[in-house]
Amino acid sequence: MGKVRARPETGNLYLDFNYQGVRCREQTALPDTPSNRKKVEALLKRVEASIVLDQFDYAEMFPGSKNAQKFMSADDAIATTAKTPKVQKARRQSSLPTVAQFAEQWFQEHKVEWRNSHTRNVRSLLDSSIIPFFGKKALDQVSKADLLAFRTLEAAKKGRDGNESLSPKTLNNRMSMIRKIFEEASDRYEFDTPYRNIKPLRLRKTHIEPFSLGEVHRILDNVREDFKNYYAVRFFSGMRTGEIDGLKWKFVDFKNRVILVRETLSQGQTEYTKTDGSQREIPMFGPVYEALKNQYQSTGKLSEYVFCNTKGEPLDHNNVTKRVWYPLLRYLNLDKRRPYQTRHTAATLLLASGENPEWVARVLGHTSTEMLFKVYSRYIPNLTRMDGSAFENLVTTSQTTPKEVSNG
Repeated sequence: MGKVRARPETGNLYLDFNYQGVRCREQTALPDTPSNRKKVEALLKRVEASIVLDQFDYAEMFPGSKNAQKFMSADDAIATTAKTPKVQKARRQSSLPTVAQFAEQWFQEHKVEWRNSHTRNVRSLLDSSIIPFFGKKALDQVSKADLLAFRTLEAAKKGRDGNESLSPKTLNNRMSMIRKIFEEASDRYEFDTPYRNIKPLRLRKTHIEPFSLGEVHRILDNVREDFKNYYAVRFFSGMRTGEIDGLKWKFVDFKNRVILVRETLSQGQTEYTKTDGSQREIPMFGPVYEALKNQYQSTGKLSEYVFCNTKGEPLDHNNVTKRVWYPLLRYLNLDKRRPYQTRHTAATLLLASGENPEWVARVLGHTSTEMLFKVYSRYIPNLTRMDGSAFENLVTTSQTTPKEVSNG
C-alpha cells in the first residue's frame, strides 16, 4: 500500500506507490498540513483503486510526469498482449449496466423497505465509497479480487472515537451491502456473482465497562442539574441513546408507571424503532419515576420531547457527550467510557440483583436471552450452582470429616 510522505528539504507532500512492480514517486506543491494530507491521501486512494481495477492511465493521472514516459512501452506491450483470445475475453465490451447504474436502480427499488436512517446510511456509502470505487466498471467485469481490494481500502479508513481503522462489524456491514447488490444483479442478468467464498471478518467479543452502583451515584451527585434527570433515566431504565433522546411525553404513562418505547431518534428525526423487538414497555423503577416527575416540571409544557434544549428541540447526543458526559468523567477521574455504557450498567445491575434473565431481556428490548447471556454472563447469579461449587464443597467437606477406623 502506498504512502503520502513529505520531502525533508522542501516540506512538500508527495505520493509514494508501486505500479507494475516499480516504485513511483509523484511530487506535489502542497505543504505538509493536515488538510493537504487529506487531499493527497484521497488522490492516492483513487490511484490505488484504479490500479486494482486495471483502469490506471499514468499520463492521464499525472500529465507531464517523467514516470508516464517510463511506462509507455509497458502500456504498448499490454495492448499487444490483449490481442490474444484470453485477454480479449477479459477486456470485452460488456452489455450489462455499470455498477454505478445498477446500484442506483437497486437503491431506488429497495429504499421503500428501509427505515429513514438506514436509507441515509446506504445513500452515504454508495456516494462516498462504492460508486467511486466500482462505478464505471460493468457488473460482470468485477472480480472477487476487486471486492477484496475494496475491503482493504475501506479497512484503512479511520473509525469512530479516534480508532485507527474501521471495526470488523462496520466492514462486514459494508461488504454485506455489496453482496446484496451483486446477488440481485446476477439473478437479474444471469451471470455468476463475484461475491463467492468471501467470509465475513471475525468479530471481537463485546467488551462492556459498566459502572458500579457507587460510581452511578457519584455521577448523579455531580452532573449538571439540568442533566441529572436525563442520566438517572439512562442508568436505571437501560434505554438506548436514540430511544431516550426521542422519548416523547405521550409515551410516558405515569398512571401505570411504564415508559412505552415506540420511536427512536436518528439524525434529529424520530422514526420507528430499529426492530419490532425494540417495541416494549419499561417499568418506571423508583429513581426513574421520580426523575420523570421532576423533568415534567421543566419540559412538560415546553416540548413534546421529554429531554430537550431550551428551544424544545430534541437533544443532540454528540453535543451532550462532548460538553457534558466526557468532561464529567474527567472531573470525577473515571475512565473514559461511551454513554452507551449506561445501558450496560442498567443491565448488569438488574441481573446482579437476581432478576429473571428473560424479563431483563424484554426490558432491554432483546428478542431472546441469547445475547444477554453472551454479553452479561458473568453478571448473572448462579441460580443452578452448575459451576463446580457443589463438587468443591464435597471435596472440602471430605477433607475435614474424620476417616472411619477399620475394625480389621
